[in-house]
Amino acid sequence: MSRRSLDHTALELLVGIADSGSLSAAGRLVGMAQPNASRHITQLERKFGMTLVRRSTTGSVLTSNGVVVAHWARKILADMDKLLEAVDGLRAERSRGLRVSASMTVAEHLMPLWLGRFRQSHPDLTIHLEVQNSLRVFEQVSDGSCELGFVESPEIPNQIRSVPVARDCLVVVVHPEHVWATRGRPVGAAELATTPLIVREPGSGTRTTLDVALERYPRCPPLLELGSSGAIRSSVLAGVGPAVLSALAVADRVASGGLVVVDVEGLDLERTLRAVWSSQGPLHPAAGELIGLASDFGGRRRIDSQR
Repeated sequence: MSRRSLDHTALELLVGIADSGSLSAAGRLVGMAQPNASRHITQLERKFGMTLVRRSTTGSVLTSNGVVVAHWARKILADMDKLLEAVDGLRAERSRGLRVSASMTVAEHLMPLWLGRFRQSHPDLTIHLEVQNSLRVFEQVSDGSCELGFVESPEIPNQIRSVPVARDCLVVVVHPEHVWATRGRPVGAAELATTPLIVREPGSGTRTTLDVALERYPRCPPLLELGSSGAIRSSVLAGVGPAVLSALAVADRVASGGLVVVDVEGLDLERTLRAVWSSQGPLHPAAGELIGLASDFGGRRRIDSQR
């Protein structure tokens, strides 16, 4: 017997008879007149090849076979209700949209590409994007104020799940008239650590990556702490001092000659960009699709940059 031919209305009527002891009462529960309800039960009996309901002038009762079938019908209908609740929940998620929080480098240089392509396949889904530093992204993911985050930090809290989506590299940049721009040899890691730098604020992924890379060297205080890559870039362009920024954030200025990248010896400034979400509860379906898209584009961008 094919499950596709199973009459769910007849199953509801069978359960209704078990609960009410009346075919007409069962019909009222499903919004059906008694003759139509009787027809559904008869068709179900023919399909199963057995009598399920014994009718009389005083009411209707289930046969022994009907009791067994009604028992399983009740389970099937309960599971069906759970399925419909889940579908309603998914619809509600889609109507509410997807809340995403991204650290600054990802938000400024990668998210526009990712979201532009994502919108082509999800034109009706609203994306709410907030731009924060990595520490704040972790907080929002943990407290449920966003479903998905993208960070640059190398350190991921234990209660956060993550997956790599792209690779990035920090670079030391200076004004073309800075002494490092024409010195002809790399800057050593120890020298970089003792040089006052223009840096991001604590909690940003760029700052954390730099601090981890230089943790075994004596450090001097920063020259300036600024809250965005754009502000740092402008400060370097004005000749304030050297800075360490994502290659993505300075590519255009380096290409135009406004900034100079300085080679650093003995220091690994590559980093992994990650998608992050809470370990509590399932991942929003659309968030999973966005992660996959980001991984495809992130890997492609990194491969292209190495050519």
